[in-house]
Amino acid sequence: MKFLAITLIIHAPDPVTGVQKPTNERFREVIDNAGLAEELGFDGFGVGERHERPFISSSPPVVLSHIAALTSRIRLFTAVTTLSLLDPVRAYEDYATLDHLSGGRLELIIGKGNGAAQRELFHVTPEDQWHRNAESYELFRQIWRQDKVTASPRFRPELAEAEVWPRPFQRPIRVWHGSATSRESVDLAACHGDPLFSANVTNPIEPYAELIRYYRQRWEHYGHDPAQAVVGAGTAGFCTTRTSQEAIAAYRPLFEGYLAFQKRLGIEPVFPTLEDFVERSSALIGSPQQVIEKVYRYHEQFGHTVLHLHADAGGLTDAQHRDSLELFQSDVAPVLRRDIPDPAFAWGPVLAESPPVPEPVSLDTAR
Repeated sequence: MKFLAITLIIHAPDPVTGVQKPTNERFREVIDNAGLAEELGFDGFGVGERHERPFISSSPPVVLSHIAALTSRIRLFTAVTTLSLLDPVRAYEDYATLDHLSGGRLELIIGKGNGAAQRELFHVTPEDQWHRNAESYELFRQIWRQDKVTASPRFRPELAEAEVWPRPFQRPIRVWHGSATSRESVDLAACHGDPLFSANVTNPIEPYAELIRYYRQRWEHYGHDPAQAVVGAGTAGFCTTRTSQEAIAAYRPLFEGYLAFQKRLGIEPVFPTLEDFVERSSALIGSPQQVIEKVYRYHEQFGHTVLHLHADAGGLTDAQHRDSLELFQSDVAPVLRRDIPDPAFAWGPVLAESPPVPEPVSLDTAR
């Protein structure tokens, strides 16, 4: 099993202290967390893309490029790239550039995105958002694979023997499809033989398990080898300590702050108590053994081989967050790596041929 640390770069008051960090300090925190993830042995680090409050993750290629310059091993993920809002030609240019700068460590998770404010910002309607996502992906995929592209898309100007530069390092890049509620996204992933990443953070396990079963059905429908289907899954929260009592005590202030936030927004919580949240959500809160057992329980339903944890402290102290991540890597990850297989592909650059992998572009001389 492989493990990612992911941030959506939420920029909001701390749910416990009420203090909101300055924007530049919040970005620095993300960069430091990426370095910590590599130091502790995580396999990937992901940055989301949102274009509305309370997120400041509107430019993942820029953030990931900075992280690429400061790391050397960890793979870099988008979580997710909202292709329904983007010009696929411009998105390709950004990510092909980042692909080279990172030495082929980039992987994309794409999705149509959610949130009314960002749809309005880009003049995208709920009715056409899915169609934009599918069309943008088809064109993005074509550009990545072909030196010249001719296409007549619906949502952007046509292309006639267009050359888009730079040509990529990975040939082709691996693209995952983020899935929360949409069967269309699942079908698009299965059609192209792409891996699926279940959001798995808002509701109990059942709706996500149903979508993953549908993905596997469609995967076989399109003629792919069932053994090659790959699924990743998220977690709704994370805190592991030596005992379950310590973990509950550490996480309770965060959960109460989250409940108060939902109440201010008039949202009925899916999990009304912390105990319910720990039991029925995908959150990994408890002792190492409890975390292991919960991942096993979800793996029985999902068959996932990649798992993401929150890269941000999110209300824990920095020391609590680091201790939790260190304990995960020392006591949890080795057991899960032993008992749950890795994805059915090599964890590294996707290359048509196998030339030596270049070192990432380094800024050592500029530091």
